[in-house]
Amino acid sequence: MFSSVLFWRGLFLVMLATPALAQNVDPFAPTPNHARRYSECMQLARREPLKALPMAEKWKAEGGGLGARHCVAIAMYEAGKYVPAATQLEAIERDMGSERPGLRAELLAQAGQAWMEANQAENAASAQSRALDLKPQDVDLWIDRGLSYAAIQAWPRAISDFGRALEIEPYKVEILVLRAAAWRHAANADKALADADRALTIAPDNADAFLERGLALLARGDRGSATTAFNKVLKLAPAGSDAAKRAEAGLRGEPPSPPAASKR
Repeated sequence: MFSSVLFWRGLFLVMLATPALAQNVDPFAPTPNHARRYSECMQLARREPLKALPMAEKWKAEGGGLGARHCVAIAMYEAGKYVPAATQLEAIERDMGSERPGLRAELLAQAGQAWMEANQAENAASAQSRALDLKPQDVDLWIDRGLSYAAIQAWPRAISDFGRALEIEPYKVEILVLRAAAWRHAANADKALADADRALTIAPDNADAFLERGLALLARGDRGSATTAFNKVLKLAPAGSDAAKRAEAGLRGEPPSPPAASKR
């Protein structure tokens, strides 16, 4: 466990939803024409990044400002140029100064995700730490940084961050499962089992929670109960899925595979 779906925080949507940014004071889209061009550029960056990149660079050279630079960064990311994307996103955040802390936190969150794609989890955690200074009640940021710490096997830090996320959203099953995995890798099978069981009280048919329950029980030497949990995973998870493969490995008594570098 430590795989999750990468998501990009849509800053264009953030702008539309934020009254202060909708009153022609948004640094990314200060005019209606600029907003339209930014929206079109971002859509193309996600669909056809190699086509969007030169267009965004040209717009930047024409004075497109932060909007053009952000589109360049997203096109870079989507084209697999993760380090330049992360560097660009952090530079945009710095150049915004002390204004718009929420928007700057989103840029740093995106930078963290790009660093994770580049397999540079320490840089990701650094960007996420700065984002958390700006937006400490963002549960996804605590999860993101916990995943970054997990990627470098800094288990106490990962556990702490997942715990902070749970303080904000105590019934979120994903966080409980992630913390269970972190406890297990920290060689505390009892606490791993407690988190997996708590997750199952909230979501009784959650395959990932059953997987962590099985792995925790296996670590405690309770092969019989672990087998029951792994068989439950095979009933719930799609055949060939990561959870199913790991449950099958557990049934064979194989040690759990190490966590992969993970992104949200």
